[in-house]
Amino acid sequence: MDFETYEQADPIVASVIRKMYQRSQVGIKKYGTTMERDDLSYSEWLTHLQEELMDSIIYLEKLKQCTNTKQN
Repeated sequence: MDFETYEQADPIVASVIRKMYQRSQVGIKKYGTTMERDDLSYSEWLTHLQEELMDSIIYLEKLKQCTNTKQN
């Protein structure tokens, strides 16, 4: 199945795939490498993941506060 057919069959997943590709391009331009890099230790990768997840919790909290403000 080509991507165009897949996009029609599952547009939500296709949208995520497009966004992942775009995000990859931004990362390559910004950092000059992909996730295939081998200059980080396992522990450093875990730290990066932890930091990203902490950022996501901050976004979640902001959205919850916005929702609570609208409901009150």
